Amino acid sequence: MRIIHTSDWHLGQHFISKSRAHEHQAFIDWLLTQVSEQDIDAVIIAGDVFDTGTPPSYARKLYNYFVVEMSKLSCQLIVLGGNHDSVSTLDESKGLLAYLSTHVIANVQADLSEQIFVLNDKQGEAAAILCAIPFIRPRDVVSSQAGESGTDKQQALTQAIADHYQSLYDLAEKKRDEFVQPLPIIATGHLTAMGVKTSESVRDIYIGTLEAFPASAFPPADYIALGHIHRPQVVAKSEHIRYCGSPIPLSFDELGSQKQVLVAEFAEGKLTSVKPLSIPLFQPMQVIKGNLASIHQQLVELDSATNPVPSGTQTTLSIIPDIEEDADDNDTSTDKPLPIWLCIEVDTSDYLDDLQQRVQEMTADLNVEVLQLRRARNAKRIRLEQQEKETLAELTVDDVFERRLALETFEGDMAEERRSRILNDFRQIAEEVYTGEQS
Repeated sequence: MRIIHTSDWHLGQHFISKSRAHEHQAFIDWLLTQVSEQDIDAVIIAGDVFDTGTPPSYARKLYNYFVVEMSKLSCQLIVLGGNHDSVSTLDESKGLLAYLSTHVIANVQADLSEQIFVLNDKQGEAAAILCAIPFIRPRDVVSSQAGESGTDKQQALTQAIADHYQSLYDLAEKKRDEFVQPLPIIATGHLTAMGVKTSESVRDIYIGTLEAFPASAFPPADYIALGHIHRPQVVAKSEHIRYCGSPIPLSFDELGSQKQVLVAEFAEGKLTSVKPLSIPLFQPMQVIKGNLASIHQQLVELDSATNPVPSGTQTTLSIIPDIEEDADDNDTSTDKPLPIWLCIEVDTSDYLDDLQQRVQEMTADLNVEVLQLRRARNAKRIRLEQQEKETLAELTVDDVFERRLALETFEGDMAEERRSRILNDFRQIAEEVYTGEQS
């Protein structure tokens, strides 16, 4: 049994006024090729299929196109709802897509058995049991109780989510007992696990007052396919608990990590391997940092001829001919290279009122588009600016604490977990103090 784990497509996203339609087209064509070449039995999209609850028409076309092409490959597709997805949008085609070997779970179901699926291999034999868990909203699993403190609410919510996972795992075990052959149990999720590294494009999920879910609270599934975090990573040093990350860079700070989907392979009822498949960069993007002289030199060294149109960018246009006019005016012609999208960060202590003009002059003859232009600010400069421009009356308690925490360095998984605990503990204390004052 071989599955592809992917998530956070964000179809319909506009990146600083730029449509990602053609990147998503290229990715979907690339993914369909991998499904065929890698002999994949099932694909799991662990949430955030769309970027908004009301995706544009071309985003829906891409989604439907992918479902249809997957059915032609005799490959099962499981779509989980994320925090960006609208339950009603995903549910509107759920019944129809079921005839195309696609299971859609937009939200927690009243009947938990509807979140348990048997995944078959290409021979039609049962090969795995899936606990299909989408983004969990607080109202799905817990009810508020009068008189609860912030700590009580958080503990109750953590326990309720853990119980939801355990209940589904118990159902999966019962389902597994119906078969003679050993079957692995796969679980999904769309949430923030403790200790993970996020990026600028990730919107914080707070399930009630819960900032992050402890990895120790997951049931002992053979593989846990997670979504929401855009950087691929292993959770809590557990090789079977994974974020695959988003398929395209959704912010410039994601360029530092290779985009990928994960291929999880199972045999004899157990996980045998998890291998990444690197995704090509379908739109050239780059971050340039330094003083003006350094930036000028880096721009001179940019040779647009080394950035040809990535293979796969044009293929979908012939399949969905009207998608280009639905997206926007991104240039996709094949007679010239794609422009490089740039983030330029200028490190200077001087205030330059003509900074934008200077950069425009530097890039005028280059095949680039400057999407972000900002001044670099170090910690000392930030503190000075805050002292000069802000008063305590303008800041909330959380603002003050987070500003102070931002001045500290947290490197590595253990340090990030410590940072999460510090922030979490502070919010609990602050809420308890506020609740006490109100009463």
